[in-house]
Order: sequence, then C-alpha cells, then structure tokens
Amino acid sequence: MIKIPLVFHPIYSQLKLPRNHRFPIEKYLALKQAAQSHFADSIVLQPQPEPITLDALQTVHSNAYINSFVSGEIDEKAMKRIGFPWSEQFVQRTLTAVGGTLKTAEIASEVGIAINCTGGYHHAHPEFGSGFCVFNDLVIAANHLLDQHSVSRVLIFDCDVHQGDGTAVCAQNTANIFTVSLHCEKNFPARKQQSDWDVGLDRHLDDEQYLHFVASTLNAAIDSFKPDFIIYDAGVDIHQDDDLGHLNVTTEGIYRRDQLVFRAAKDRDIAVMAVIGGGYQRDIDALTEVHLQLVRAAVNTFAND
Repeated sequence: MIKIPLVFHPIYSQLKLPRNHRFPIEKYLALKQAAQSHFADSIVLQPQPEPITLDALQTVHSNAYINSFVSGEIDEKAMKRIGFPWSEQFVQRTLTAVGGTLKTAEIASEVGIAINCTGGYHHAHPEFGSGFCVFNDLVIAANHLLDQHSVSRVLIFDCDVHQGDGTAVCAQNTANIFTVSLHCEKNFPARKQQSDWDVGLDRHLDDEQYLHFVASTLNAAIDSFKPDFIIYDAGVDIHQDDDLGHLNVTTEGIYRRDQLVFRAAKDRDIAVMAVIGGGYQRDIDALTEVHLQLVRAAVNTFAND
C-alpha cells in the first residue's frame, strides 16, 4: 500500500478573471480540499512546485513565443486565442502549473503514481497557445523524463473530450513519445492535427460505449508501443452535464475510466501520472465531484488494493 502523491499550489486557483469568464479557475483548490476531506489517510500532499524554467519550456516551445508571453509583449490576438487576459499573475500561474506537471512526472517515475491537481494543456502548440492552454505541459514532462533517462518510452493517453492537437504537433518528431487522443470528433478544435493514434468519437456516447473505446485503445497502445511511463490526461469534459462536451458519460463512468487506466498501468508495472484536464460545469461543487473520481480511482487502485 502506498499513499497517492498529490501536487498542488494555491496559485493554481489564484487568477482574477473577468466577470462571467468561461473558465472555472476555482476548481483546482476545490479539488485539493475535497481530496483532503475524503481521502486524508490515502493521499500525501507534496511540497509546492516551483515555476518551470524558461530553458525547460524551450524543449517544446520557440524562444520568440516564450519571451513574448512572459514579457507581456504578446499581441492581443494571440491572447484571445488562448482565452485569458494577460497579467503578471497569469504568467506566474502558468509557469507554476507547468512546473507542477513536471514535478508530478518526476515523483511518478520514482514511486509509480502521482497526480497534479491541474494540467493537461494539450492545445498549446510550439509557436502559440490556444483553448486555455499556454505551454504544453504533457510533452514538456515527457521530454524531461526522456532527457533525464528516467524512462525510455512515454505514452501520452489523452481522454479529454477535445483533441490534443497541440500535443500531436509538439511530439510529432519524437519517436519515444506515442500520442493517443480519444475525443469527441465534432468538437473543438475545428482543425484536428495528427496524433500517433486518434480516436474520434460520435456525440452522445454513453458509459458502456465510451468505456469500450477506452479499454480497447489503451490496451492496444500499451501492447504495441510498450511504454514504461504513461501520462494520462483525465479530462472530465466528457461528462453528461459538461457545457462543452457533447458526450453522455456519467460520474460513475468517469470513475470506471480512471480506474481502468490506473489498473492497466499497475497490472503491467508501468509508472503513471495524471493531470486533471478539462471540465467546464459552472457548478463548482458538481464539477469538483467529477474531478474527484480521479483521486478516488487512484486510491482504490494503488492505496487500498
């Protein structure tokens, strides 16, 4: 039995946004608090992550893009594509969130499992950000582990309802990273990119239909690519009540999905880390309950098994 390492920093939810802004920034703190309330004996909160260095960002992103964002010289059109107003606080929040994913990857490579209470910025491309994503933490973390020789083959298994278009582009020339995106086909982004394996799902799939695709895709990817590390984007915007999803997956279906991924990794002795990905219900309590299934699945698979 192990305690599940949880990575969190208060800045994850510390961002002033315009009134009625679409992004539920409060969910990160709410998830951390709910995890502590429900699973206090089965999780261990890690020391707060440090902001990622600009050098680490350069393994994926161009210097021009990094510098324009950090300095505030990025143009208004580029920020509109990202979906947030620029601020010094947003820069620090972004760098710390990506640093959290890096820290989560390092911990998981050592103990076998870890969760970051944010992350999953899979729409970030090398030269620009998009869809609430500035820097691609998934590929940055994969590159870091490979560069440190901590692992040799990384599977990025992305179950967010939106295609991981930025991840596909950022990892396209790295043979030791295998990208899988399991997403709703008729959804953002309108222009898809080519992952190593894309599974575009029809709208309105229910639990059983959806879980069939998850299980068959994950098992085939593991059997063919033979990764020794899995980065799991556990987006919950597949939920039936999500404002941006279009699938009909229940809260219990999300729990079963998360447990399926963790069980596959544990049974094959593959280290796995997870980020919480997208989720856009306006009811923060309801949204937190859905995200909490990730922690519940990790606890029941690794801590209580």
